[in-house]
Formats: sequence, C-alpha cells, structure tokens
Amino acid sequence: MKNKTTAAWLAFLGGPLGLHRFYLRGWGDMLGWLLPIPSALGLYGIERARMFGLDDPWSWALVPLLGFTIAGCALTAIVYGLMTPEKWNARYNAGAPADAPPGRTQWLTIGAVVLALLFGSTVLMASIVFSFQRYFEYQIEEGRKISQ
Repeated sequence: MKNKTTAAWLAFLGGPLGLHRFYLRGWGDMLGWLLPIPSALGLYGIERARMFGLDDPWSWALVPLLGFTIAGCALTAIVYGLMTPEKWNARYNAGAPADAPPGRTQWLTIGAVVLALLFGSTVLMASIVFSFQRYFEYQIEEGRKISQ
C-alpha cells in the first residue's frame, strides 16, 4: 500500500530526481525518468554562472529550470498531502477501504506540506526574479550596443 506521508516527503525532498513518481507508479514511469533532466540542466547553469559569471546568457536560461522543477515538485507534495484519504486510497491503493491508514493525513504529512509551501514558493519566486532580471539586463546591454 502506498503511504501518503511517504509520497509527500519523497515529492518534496526527492522530487527533482523523480523519486515520488517511482514510489507511486514504479520504475516504468516515463516522467520519473525525465524529471532529472531539467534538474541536471539547472545545476549545469549554476556551474556556468560560477565559471563565467552571471552575465553568461546560458546560465540565466538554464538556472530557472532547476528552480521550476523544485517548485513543481513542492506543489506535487502539497497536492499529495492535502488529498483526502478516500481519494488517495482510490487512486493509489485501489483494493483498500476508503479510510485505510496509508491515506490518512498525519502530523508528518502536514510538516511536508508546510515545508513544501515555504520552500517551493521561495524557490519559484527566486527563479522568476533571476530569469527576468537577467533578461532585462541583457536587453538593456544590447540596446546600448545598438545605440553606440
């Protein structure tokens, strides 16, 4: 039986690696295998920013991929944590009664939801700010080059 608390924590902590998808749907889940790609590209963008500075256009294009992936996985953890026991058990524990214990919300589930909301929203806003700031600074520099 699939536990809602475990799935919420896996989505929050290991979501960018697809761990929650593998837990709920097995090793054959294609999205679970695709989730590490934007995470790795975002980490590569961070490394490029360290090597070439923040003016590197590839870094400001790649870094938000990691942030958006983390934010999306945090949102998934929130959805899992707030799902009713009946809906959880119907979807992930098909043979179990509607009020089976694995679908119940516990304090650890609420902890995962709260931390996912806090961390996910922070990462999402930071990613948006980073990408827009770099984009507009790049546009200003290009405008100055054209006018000279």
